[in-house]
Amino acid sequence: MLVDEKVETPAVTQPAYPDYRLISLIVGCAIFLEQVDGTVLATALPTMARDFGVTAPAMSIAVTSYLLALAILIPVSGAIADRFGVKRVFNASIGVFILGSILCSLTTSLPMMVASRLLQGIGGAMMTPVGRLVILRTVDRRHLVSSMSWTLMPAILGTMAGPPLGGFIVQYLDWRWIFYINLPIGVLGFWLVKRYIPVVHCVKRPSRFDWLGFTLCSLGLGCALFGLELFGENTNVVNALGLIVLGAAALFGYLVHAGRRLDPVIDLTLMRIDSFRLSVISGSLMRITQGAQPFLLPLLFQIGLGFSAVRSGQLILAISLGALFSRGFTTRLLRWLGFRRAMVYNGVLASLGYAVCAFFRADWPFWLMFMLLVCCGAFMSFQFAAYNTVAYESVPTDRMSAANSFYSTLQQLMLSVGVCCGALILKFTMALAHNAEPSRLNFSVAFLIVTLISLSSTRWHLAFVHDVGHELSGHRHRASDH
Repeated sequence: MLVDEKVETPAVTQPAYPDYRLISLIVGCAIFLEQVDGTVLATALPTMARDFGVTAPAMSIAVTSYLLALAILIPVSGAIADRFGVKRVFNASIGVFILGSILCSLTTSLPMMVASRLLQGIGGAMMTPVGRLVILRTVDRRHLVSSMSWTLMPAILGTMAGPPLGGFIVQYLDWRWIFYINLPIGVLGFWLVKRYIPVVHCVKRPSRFDWLGFTLCSLGLGCALFGLELFGENTNVVNALGLIVLGAAALFGYLVHAGRRLDPVIDLTLMRIDSFRLSVISGSLMRITQGAQPFLLPLLFQIGLGFSAVRSGQLILAISLGALFSRGFTTRLLRWLGFRRAMVYNGVLASLGYAVCAFFRADWPFWLMFMLLVCCGAFMSFQFAAYNTVAYESVPTDRMSAANSFYSTLQQLMLSVGVCCGALILKFTMALAHNAEPSRLNFSVAFLIVTLISLSSTRWHLAFVHDVGHELSGHRHRASDH
């Protein structure tokens, strides 16, 4: 067995791992690295487009290429962690991410940037899901809500630091510094993992790897997303449609294959678990809106409204502040309302929050736009904290790795779809209006359409049973809930 962990004997109780807060914060530091990179990059997209000689919407491929690598490789993250050791894979992923950052800083064209972002995505595909796997295997279930909140703290700080830092770099330095700053953060994360993350014992012996399933799944996701990206570029519609059809055929082939195999790379039988299935479906719809937001907002502020990169970064910072603010009441609000009611009500507020962005004008007071975006960040952060916790409520311990890979794959895939949708809507409205650059009206249409997508998740929130997650949140069942 090619693992660096010792197999736990039946007589041994669960090991005395370090305090769950410490583990959660260290895992969150790896997510911090990704969040800083992503949010800083979003602010710099218009400047990078000018340097590469392309239109601003065309830079969406720099975002989707990274997310594409995540979607392709996250399905095997659990299997790789089981086979080679959770701690070893977690640290290696940080190293690969740093290498990809160095290459991104050396690029001189959009194709070179796409290739470097793909390498970054290989590292990122392991960092977040394997880090979450560490938490799921070491933290007692009664502490999961609190642990997820602690994990999100460094991630939220990353999203807070990214926008103003990106604006400063674009305004006063070279955009390549965006990738230089990953180096010290990555080195620190590497040391923290090596020093404090415990050796996580394997739940069971790794099964034989599903190469056919991995090939079909990767081919399907890759072709479908790249086809959507090409379709939005309006370059060769026939090639784009061909890739989408090929991707759909490969995914259908995977469905047939997975139904015949006991241990497929993505275990679709997990969808039989109600809380997991409903979290996946409703969360996927919400993440389309969430994925479109970091792509659309910087372009809206800098191109649609004519703001500077610094002012754009300051406004986007508001979303992170709202997410940080929500950490203070997430646990208590879930205990008071319960998961079902909280997701139903907050899901509507989170969706409508981004609809407000469609009405932003350059003459609006800065403080008003800032506070509205604070609310957007708080609502969305609360919603995803609920999804990320309740999804695993009924998942057996020996299936946590498979569930984590499945959930993380859909999470990243929908973020990619969100970027593609935002870019596609933007380019379509530009074509109808015969605009060379997107106008404020083009952005307004894009925000309203992605908002309708996330609002459709309400139907699935209502499908949750009334007492879902009560054991996790501590909410007491009430007769009025029926």
